[in-house]
Amino acid sequence: MAAAAGAATRPALVLGALVAALMMLGAEAVWLDLPPTGTKCVSEEIQPNVVVVADYMLMYEAHATAHPTVAVKVTSPYGNTVHHKENATVGQFAFTTSEAGNYLACFWLDSAEKGSGVSLNLDWKIGIATKDWDSVAKKEKIEGVELELAKLEAAVESIHHNLLYLKAREAEMREVSEKTNSRVAWFSILSLGVCVVVSALQLWHLQGFFQKKKLI
Repeated sequence: MAAAAGAATRPALVLGALVAALMMLGAEAVWLDLPPTGTKCVSEEIQPNVVVVADYMLMYEAHATAHPTVAVKVTSPYGNTVHHKENATVGQFAFTTSEAGNYLACFWLDSAEKGSGVSLNLDWKIGIATKDWDSVAKKEKIEGVELELAKLEAAVESIHHNLLYLKAREAEMREVSEKTNSRVAWFSILSLGVCVVVSALQLWHLQGFFQKKKLI
């Protein structure tokens, strides 16, 4: 059963790694409609030691005269602030992840002129998507097929790292599951033991009661 389960999880691991690698190959651009009050957030689950670069910019089509500003805060999975800026209309944040998990980027209007809200463009790049291949091509003097091979090599390396990361996560989850099952089993045995002891004490008490009343 264990071997069959392991074999069944391998395709899932490979598929997950391929999906994660494909996500890293492309930039993720999103549009956020920021309301006059409240916060809009986006999150991304990222593994450690991954480069993250994001550019954000406010759009003013609905505000010909007024120019609202935005505040942005990016936090790590453990709540550490990796970027914080106020009174911004355009900006960029870049960092290398040190923790695995969901990184959260939140935006809200912080100016007096809020109007009916504004739109914000967020261009979020992760991993090899942050790499400037034009600069790499000029520096290493490669082009055409060689450049495409370099991109494929980076993609394969990214997939390999994702596989290792997913395997480590799977091992952690398996260990937690085994510990939980062990604790549940011991708790069940303890509960059964308590029930047996209580039942024995009840029988002993009833036997003594009936003997005192000379019923038995």
